[in-house]
Amino acid sequence: MASDMSAKMDQLESFSAGGTAPKRAVDKPPADNRKRQRVDGNRYNFKHLARPEAQDFEGPLEFMQVDIDYYTKAPDSRFQNAENPHNADTAVPVLRMYGVSEEGHSVLAHIHGFEPYFYVECPQELQNPAGMAAFQQALESLLANSGCRDRANPYVRKVELVQRSTLMRWQGSNEHSWFLRVTVAVPSLVATCRGKLEAGFPLNGHGYFPASTSYETNIPFALRFMIDRALAGGGWVVAEHTFRRSGRDSVSLCQLEVDMHYSELRPQEKLHIAPLRILSFDIECYNPEGKGFPKADSSPVIQIAVYLKVHGCEKPLSHAIWTLNTCNAIAGATVYPFETEEELLLSFRQFLQDVDPDVITGYNINNFDLPYLLDRAETKGISYQFCKLGRLNDLCRKRINNFGGRESIEINIDGRINFDMLTVIQKEQKLSSYSLNAVSAEFLGEQKEDVHHSMIGGLFLESADTRRRLAVYCLKDAYLPMRLMEKLLCMYNYVEMARVTGTPINFLLNRGQMIKVQSQLLRKARECDFVMPTMKSEASNDKFEGATVLDPLTGYYPQPIATLDFASLYPSIMMAHNLCYCTLLKPEQVKDLQPEDYTKTPSGCYFLKSSKRRGLLPMILEELLAARKRAKKAMAEAEDPLTKSVLNGRQLALKVSANSVYGFTGATVGVLPCLDISSSVTAFGRTMIDHTKKMVEEKYCIENGYAHNAQVIYGDTDSVMVKFGVDTVPEAMRLGQEAADLVSATFTKPIKLEFEKI
Repeated sequence: MASDMSAKMDQLESFSAGGTAPKRAVDKPPADNRKRQRVDGNRYNFKHLARPEAQDFEGPLEFMQVDIDYYTKAPDSRFQNAENPHNADTAVPVLRMYGVSEEGHSVLAHIHGFEPYFYVECPQELQNPAGMAAFQQALESLLANSGCRDRANPYVRKVELVQRSTLMRWQGSNEHSWFLRVTVAVPSLVATCRGKLEAGFPLNGHGYFPASTSYETNIPFALRFMIDRALAGGGWVVAEHTFRRSGRDSVSLCQLEVDMHYSELRPQEKLHIAPLRILSFDIECYNPEGKGFPKADSSPVIQIAVYLKVHGCEKPLSHAIWTLNTCNAIAGATVYPFETEEELLLSFRQFLQDVDPDVITGYNINNFDLPYLLDRAETKGISYQFCKLGRLNDLCRKRINNFGGRESIEINIDGRINFDMLTVIQKEQKLSSYSLNAVSAEFLGEQKEDVHHSMIGGLFLESADTRRRLAVYCLKDAYLPMRLMEKLLCMYNYVEMARVTGTPINFLLNRGQMIKVQSQLLRKARECDFVMPTMKSEASNDKFEGATVLDPLTGYYPQPIATLDFASLYPSIMMAHNLCYCTLLKPEQVKDLQPEDYTKTPSGCYFLKSSKRRGLLPMILEELLAARKRAKKAMAEAEDPLTKSVLNGRQLALKVSANSVYGFTGATVGVLPCLDISSSVTAFGRTMIDHTKKMVEEKYCIENGYAHNAQVIYGDTDSVMVKFGVDTVPEAMRLGQEAADLVSATFTKPIKLEFEKI
């Protein structure tokens, strides 16, 4: 028996190494040579699964945005600014926008001409041509010696004097102040400039530029572009005039690759989602040591399963398994057997390139499957061939992210959305277990195939029939994440969240929650000529009192209990009392104002009333909640199931976005923390709960002619539970509605207490 198992181990090593007999370590070529080892992975043809053939097009190019990034290169003469042309020896940024057309064709637009910029307050002595020139010369000299990796000539492209208002605090009037808008050659220089401005620097012949706060120096370049062009993540765009690339000029696998000037791109109002190609996959590995977690330097990839669909279509395009050694046929799936691991990996890479998915999903693919494949390819000496999984001729890259105390690996696959269902479910669901088995049972009523991880090696080594059982297990693990994505409407919800917040889909997946509110705030600030200061992100010990929780009156209640709930409590408080960064007052400013011009919050902070200046945050919240009402109304009227799903995703995104605004202000380690706002919101909430309890119990009592004394038996953040003492549900409902209307009338609109349920 021992000798039989030893023979099977030798067989596995043979398949993994790519020969008919095991290879010894001394036979392996040096690591440097192995990185460029050439292996043929084209045994199978996947062209029948390719996208529909793209025809030549004339006129505007319309597509739904999937991803966006940028690179730097020499300037293109077709897109030069006639008033301020670039020198030939400088680098310029070019945005890459990936997308999908109505016909399902993949698109890559190279967008030229958009330049990075930021703001800084301009001292009075520099508000003249000579002062601005001195500032530009001094900053140019500092940047030239900063070690920028991109060659720029010049580094500072332009300095303009503009009128803006700072978003942080009221400055004593609604008049704008003078700011310098500084345009630089490449995006990486923006952060460098921030450091120089925060330190201050001498000006030749004009004294010293004082240490200053910079404005909007922490905005990702791609997001800056989308904000300025009013483009939304996951939204439709139209490019009016483009230059088509073909042949050697193309640098991607996309069917339609074009160059264009940024001014030619504008948003397009369309509700539906493009026919995105979504690929779910799973890998199986085998640890030759027989126990423990597989290691990429010694444990081969023995199977890869895929499930490929077009969004909105019922039937899959492909359900297939790549396997080492032979495998018996599987109903409803295609089996691709291989003799060597190298061939298996490269064939899978070829499949990815041929089917060209827009979205790659699976379960824990960021922290296991994708990094393992990349590491295994390096071990086998085929990194240069295998690791080109994106739409460009570049190798995939790994980086570590840490949001909310949870560490994760981000795999950059150019032009594709990396949609790990484990990460998504951990963010959005509170479960006792996040294993694929537990999550599938919870939401799908299905479970994985009954194969314990300790059985994998034996099943693989035994026979073609046992490898079939392992393949069925692997195929199910590729199928379940796709089912979860569909069941939880993830694609609809994330696309609509991207559209509502104006944030690229990949930003929603790979960055923290604050980017969503920051994007909306920047858009509204731009519209109203405000600029956002760049605050140093530092941990703070400052705390504020949270929401009220009334002590419950525990016991058994045979009578019906009415629940009264404040609709969108925190957003409505911010709207009712005009709480915003730009309406916040310093205590010493109050003496110069009339009492009717400001509000003192229960936490002791002061804010201008909307009659004096409308806050940007209340304006954003009003628009979000109004848009949610429209989406819910349209959803109720829609007959098409796909349209209903899109609209449901939109109304949920609008709700989440509105509720996120308060959290954005209260995050002490964040983009723009302001505890004066967050503490005021919770303070108002506490007084409202106390006021509701007092008013209900004083109104509904025997003394006022009611049969019973009402009791608030519990209250928490935005709701109270009331025992009116009546015995029937209809009577309790009537009193609950009456009480909600009575209390609502005492609050500033749009604060509203609603009868929720019995």
